Amino acid sequence: MPPVSSAPSASAYRFLLSRQWVVLTLVALLLIPGMVRLGFWQLHKHEDRVARNDLVAESLAADPVPVGELAAPGRGPADADRYRRVTATGVYDTGGETVVRQRTGGDGRSIGYHVLTPLVRGDGTAVLVNRGWIPAGDDLTKFPEVPAPPSGEVTVTGRLMADEKAGSGVKDKQGLPPRQVMLIDSARMAQELDRPVLGGYVALEKTSPEPSGEQPERLPEPDHSGIGPHLAYAFQWWLFAAAVPVGWVVLVRRERRDRLARDSGAEASPKGRTDGDADGGSAPGRHVPTPSAAGAADRPAD
Repeated sequence: MPPVSSAPSASAYRFLLSRQWVVLTLVALLLIPGMVRLGFWQLHKHEDRVARNDLVAESLAADPVPVGELAAPGRGPADADRYRRVTATGVYDTGGETVVRQRTGGDGRSIGYHVLTPLVRGDGTAVLVNRGWIPAGDDLTKFPEVPAPPSGEVTVTGRLMADEKAGSGVKDKQGLPPRQVMLIDSARMAQELDRPVLGGYVALEKTSPEPSGEQPERLPEPDHSGIGPHLAYAFQWWLFAAAVPVGWVVLVRRERRDRLARDSGAEASPKGRTDGDADGGSAPGRHVPTPSAAGAADRPAD
């Protein structure tokens, strides 16, 4: 009898060459680098958020500077100057006032407008001042009732922001009612006002002298404490990438075990058994009479 080898036979893994397993293996090999890249993408988003938080915190803590030092007609603030606190002195141009549609109030639920009023400086240039939020009226096709800005020369202090661009759920729609826009765009406002306008805009914090009467709701400071879930998502993607080869090995071992069990069961089954064998057969040398012989022995003689 040939010796039986206890080592696993290479033929036990021949199923890996089947079409099903080749496709499964290729999919697994493609998933691993894809998940790793997604993890690094989320890590970069986390790093960008942390860098933005640091920028906002430093800008808000810095002393305010004249807006003309950081912006000019046709040129908005540099990336490092976003959120810097600036000052500007001039007179509000209520005739050029515009509202920005679909903006959320301080409660995070109410929808209304941001009030954008040009402040004309002594040299004739204007800076756009976002005076705050007002609720939307019943008729969105008409210019809403806006609290009047203070008259005469004022000095405003606020955060210098860059022009807005389409994205983040906001689309620049056309055909809006007069003096209504979707995005704050200083270049477009310069054309409508027919005067030079500094790039970007100022999110109002305070006015000197303080205005009397009702005013738009001031915009809150940008959040610079939350980091979001991006770092957790990065680790999740990397865990998924590590789980793919582990899952592949588990499936291979299970398939091999099932195939060996089926092969062992087939080899253990006797071949060519008769009904007598199935009932246990007879002992060697024992004569079992046939039904006809047994009948003849029991029949009385004539």
